[in-house]
Amino acid sequence: MLRFGAVGLLNTALGYTVILAGLALGLGDILSNATGYAAGLVMGFFLNRNWTFGGTDEFRRGTAQRYGCVFLIAYGLNLAIVLAARSAGLIESPLVHLAGICVYSIVSYLGSAHFVFVGDGGHGSADPDSRTTDGTGRIRSRPTP
Repeated sequence: MLRFGAVGLLNTALGYTVILAGLALGLGDILSNATGYAAGLVMGFFLNRNWTFGGTDEFRRGTAQRYGCVFLIAYGLNLAIVLAARSAGLIESPLVHLAGICVYSIVSYLGSAHFVFVGDGGHGSADPDSRTTDGTGRIRSRPTP
């Protein structure tokens, strides 16, 4: 969790800086927000995969797809906060974007720890792509060679 927090701080610093720069340049809430999150997406994936959750050297397509799904959910919640604030009259407020970052970070951590990087050599129990049932309908991990 500490490593995820460190990566999150780096990611937040990059993304929030880009958001603030976009707001200062007059890009508006939506474009500034999207640009800030896009700036940190790839960096966050590789740092979390390789350092936070101790991923393997092997690249797994399913991991990137799961990461993308978690990103879309977390970003969607972030964007909902920004849009709700705009409809309440809070336009181009840095504090609104900071609130969205907090929600994004919580959802991103939970999704990464329990769905994305499980069994990727990290802290999860098994890679969802390599699970099988044990005859009782329960999912069990296949032994690794």
